Amino acid sequence: MKQNRKRIGKTLRWAVAVLALTSLLLGGCGRQSQPTLQEHTQTAASPTEQITSPPETAPTDAPTQPTTATPTTEAPTEPTTAAKTVLKTNGSDIDLSALEHRTEDENAPVVYFTKAIDSGALVNLYIMLMNELPGKVAVKLTTGESQLTNYLKPELIGDLVRAVDGTIVECMTAYGGVRSTAALSKQAAKDRGYTAIADFDLLDEDGSLEIPFSGGVRINRAIVGSHLQNYDSVLVLSHFKGHLLAGFGGAIKNVGIGMSSQKGKIYVHSGGNRTIGTIVNTDQDAFLEALAEAVKAVSDYMNNGKNMLYISVMNRLSVDCDCMALPAAPDMHDIGVLASADPVALDQACVDLVYAAPDGDSLIRRMESLHGVHVLEHGEKIGLGSRAYRLVCID
Repeated sequence: MKQNRKRIGKTLRWAVAVLALTSLLLGGCGRQSQPTLQEHTQTAASPTEQITSPPETAPTDAPTQPTTATPTTEAPTEPTTAAKTVLKTNGSDIDLSALEHRTEDENAPVVYFTKAIDSGALVNLYIMLMNELPGKVAVKLTTGESQLTNYLKPELIGDLVRAVDGTIVECMTAYGGVRSTAALSKQAAKDRGYTAIADFDLLDEDGSLEIPFSGGVRINRAIVGSHLQNYDSVLVLSHFKGHLLAGFGGAIKNVGIGMSSQKGKIYVHSGGNRTIGTIVNTDQDAFLEALAEAVKAVSDYMNNGKNMLYISVMNRLSVDCDCMALPAAPDMHDIGVLASADPVALDQACVDLVYAAPDGDSLIRRMESLHGVHVLEHGEKIGLGSRAYRLVCID
């Protein structure tokens, strides 16, 4: 198994080098398409396992949302340099001018997009990021509070996790539930099928690691799972959705709360005021500012952000997070998958796509009711990333 993973990793390194020059030609959506992307992906993993994996389907006990994810084995279209004005997603065609923070400024961070929601699409996006994660890779995701939540399915992420030879990591919750102890958290990872595709590591099983931070206004350290020090880099796989406390959950939430130990979660939720007690906080902006600062601390710890990459899946877009055992059923269409080296740009692009979608009203209300965008405002202010981004389609 390890030899196969290493072989895939070597192939990815070769693919990244080959694609580097080509990807520089991609200035934005609708510019030159990538005719050899599928070819390189097929050499990055077993064609019978990776490329033919079907798109993720909705749980049978929840309403199925219409989805028309483009298989990654489709014949590539002819290259074109003609600028497009419409972004094709699973749910609708979105006018690019409706994406408020999208820019053509070549100095802005790139956010890659594909409407395909399948295992090959995730590998494609990782290749396009052109920045192979070094050393031992932690793959951060949320295991979900129950089988009924909208967590990222193993069949969707498995090929990518194996390709980077990653270890899936998570931390215990600070509010009770089925992931509040080490034994329960490990069982949850097994129940969701994650231990069948990779090793699993509970970052805070042996306590906390405190990472000093001096660049914010709310916290002076991030308190994360102590096992983080055993990893050289982090691949953050997030399911974008609404959130009962933060407004939305994406890349920033997945790190700032998801990688915090139980004590660290309380510290962030309280806006840096305490490390014991409840996660409830009446000062919403203080919580969101502490959240952004916790991510900046982790990013700085990981080679000033160079050893972190982010991929977010915009499917099953419920107003509720995967930390709720019975989340509300999605009432908008799937959109696609996005990736970036900049967590602020990535989350902002996801938020913009929800606002531009014709059926995003419920999720927009959830985000606005909790001033969710403030985490992006503060993240940009402290240097975590940029709200302006260039959108590059790989379809």
